[in-house]
Amino acid sequence: MRVCVGTIVHHPEDVRIAHRQIRALLDAGHQVTYVAPFTHCNVTPPPEVRAVDVPRAVGLRRGKALRAARAALSRGCQDADLLLVHDVELLLALPRRRPVTVWDVHEDTREVLEAEAYLPRPLRPVLPPLIGALERRAERRLHLILAEESFRDRFPGGHPVVPDLSYVPSAPPPPPGDDRLVYVGRISRARGAVEMIELARRLRPYRIRLDLIGPADAGVRPLLRDAQREGLLDWFGHVPNTHALRMAEGALAGLSLTHDVPAYRHASPTKVIDYMAHGLPVITTPQPGAVALVTEAGCGTVVPFPIGSATGISAADNTAGSPAGTATGISAADGTVEATVRAVLALRDDPEGRAAMGARGHAEALRRFHWPVHAAEFVAQLERWAQAPDRITARTRGRALTA
Repeated sequence: MRVCVGTIVHHPEDVRIAHRQIRALLDAGHQVTYVAPFTHCNVTPPPEVRAVDVPRAVGLRRGKALRAARAALSRGCQDADLLLVHDVELLLALPRRRPVTVWDVHEDTREVLEAEAYLPRPLRPVLPPLIGALERRAERRLHLILAEESFRDRFPGGHPVVPDLSYVPSAPPPPPGDDRLVYVGRISRARGAVEMIELARRLRPYRIRLDLIGPADAGVRPLLRDAQREGLLDWFGHVPNTHALRMAEGALAGLSLTHDVPAYRHASPTKVIDYMAHGLPVITTPQPGAVALVTEAGCGTVVPFPIGSATGISAADNTAGSPAGTATGISAADGTVEATVRAVLALRDDPEGRAAMGARGHAEALRRFHWPVHAAEFVAQLERWAQAPDRITARTRGRALTA
């Protein structure tokens, strides 16, 4: 099977796209053409794929990227049996002549837009209905894959769920250390950037440092650079996922201090699963999925949300323009930071307890969340669609590809 995979929004090394789905297709012996913003992200395409470079769609000016994407997808689809797109934006750039087409729904686009600080307020009430209409049209005309069970409320057509799982080492990872915290993933205000900077400040007297591994939104980059110059933390920027998780091993704990915003409320706790897979105790705010995992496995601590973070838009941008350490940037986060400091010091002072947490988390992740166990069904689903291009997604209740 020849598959054309396309994104203009996500990083070319996006974990779901590159490290799970494309890797599963290649391992199954299929050929992959990958349309992605390689140059923009300074990424060398892997030799196993046929790469087509496109501009990245960033902020509000996406017309150039969409025009380039339409031409690139046309090229990539010339000999393809299936087209797999990963952005709602690409629904506007699909070539007229194309093979059977699948849209992988990563996130609730409307809720994510509500949390984006860059979006002008006049556009906030206008875009969600337009996105909704585009989604309904896509559901009628394309095959869909959902990343979350909760997306069935928006897409009731019985689409298969392909959750974000992890590559879990079969051997136990090294035990947690006592002098380093780690965060892996995109860094933004709604993901706890301000709280983590203040946490690093308050832990400095205890000689516990913070490593932030991942790209950052434009609004928090100055705060991170200032904190790094001050010696509060190390910010490594984007690191390929497999290397980032190896860097995380041996830390005292992994952080997930997301705010209580709609976009994260029903999301799969992928970050928590990754920390568990690599033997790290978890410190998380009380997102439902994260709480369920941490409490069931006994592998971490739950700390409160920042005060006022449930207000949606304001949670994402209520500290816009405020330097780290000011009252505006820190007051709402203070309870979260204090609770996290206590959790960190308790783990530091209990080496046997944190080692047991790490071991329990790894065992649970290996039992339930190892991606290669589920990759074959993902590939088989695409093969079935490619072999029957005239069939549209069934309107019966779908079966989730879950553990």
